[in-house]
Amino acid sequence: MNADTQRRWLRWIPAAAVPAVVAVGLLATGATAGSPPPPATPEQVLALAAGHTARQFSGTVEQSSDLGLPSIPGQALGAAKGSASFGSEAAALELLTSAHTAKVYADGPTRERVQVLDQLAERDAVRNGSDLWTYDSAAHAVTHAVLPASAGATAPGASAVSPDQLAQRLLAAAGPSTDVSLAQPATVAGHSAYTLVLTPKAAGTLVASVRIAVEAQTGLPLAVDVYAKGQDAAAFHAAFTRLTLSAPEASVFAFTPPAGAKVTQQQLPARTQHRQAKAQHAPAAGTPRGWDTITVIPADKVPAGLKDQPLMKQLAAPVAGGRLISTSLFTVLLMDDGRVLAGAVPAAALEAAAAK
Repeated sequence: MNADTQRRWLRWIPAAAVPAVVAVGLLATGATAGSPPPPATPEQVLALAAGHTARQFSGTVEQSSDLGLPSIPGQALGAAKGSASFGSEAAALELLTSAHTAKVYADGPTRERVQVLDQLAERDAVRNGSDLWTYDSAAHAVTHAVLPASAGATAPGASAVSPDQLAQRLLAAAGPSTDVSLAQPATVAGHSAYTLVLTPKAAGTLVASVRIAVEAQTGLPLAVDVYAKGQDAAAFHAAFTRLTLSAPEASVFAFTPPAGAKVTQQQLPARTQHRQAKAQHAPAAGTPRGWDTITVIPADKVPAGLKDQPLMKQLAAPVAGGRLISTSLFTVLLMDDGRVLAGAVPAAALEAAAAK
């Protein structure tokens, strides 16, 4: 976890609870794999997760969703998009509508690997120092990029399946707009864990609550469950089913393009360009930040051909002024004027924002 992310997590902790940060070292030593963690407060567990020490591990992650969308197999996405490779819109749709199993490996911040295991195929994202590789076995295609020395990003696809990355994103986005509590401890992949419960204060969000299992020794998030309002089962679930807290073999991060694979050299945007792009996708002016945030993407910043994709047309229903994709957790409004609005809010909230 980089310094910026750690600061965002720690901003949840009130000044009166600063001693909890000092106490987490002692707290973590009181639990062993499979044993119940010692008593703790929400502030202590947030501090434990903010400074988690798990930098070397390997394991298997399972991901599933119940968003009210039809399941779309990777083959259909590949046919519609050419490939459901990491980073494509097709891959994002598939991750949201289908269950997945992935193997994940980490050895510090610059050596990571994610292998999404598809039926009779797999997709890989590998970061080894400054080299970043992705491979789609179905398309027999490889992409290679060289990262700048200051790059701190994880391998593409990692945030889609890693409970750690998911937890970071949820906590960084929520901030003070959330009530934080603890539920009963859990055991995940043989490791004892605290259970953080995040409950949005905003009434206008589709999210009912989020549960994050935090490993009691290291603070590594082991599982994330996102619950939608009016839905008993988790709308989105990602969790380790196997986890080893030790360095993987170095060979795991060595990647050589398979014989005959098409290799594309990719030029990554400069860091300043990336920040400008993020600013352009910022929430609309006057919209409160939090679980009910609405993001507005101007027409000239929307990926070309997005609304014309067959799958987008299949999932989106016609509404006044555009087309709407509705799920139990989020809503996307594709306007006829080219704008795209999205948020974890009901359709009426997006339509009202679009009319402003």
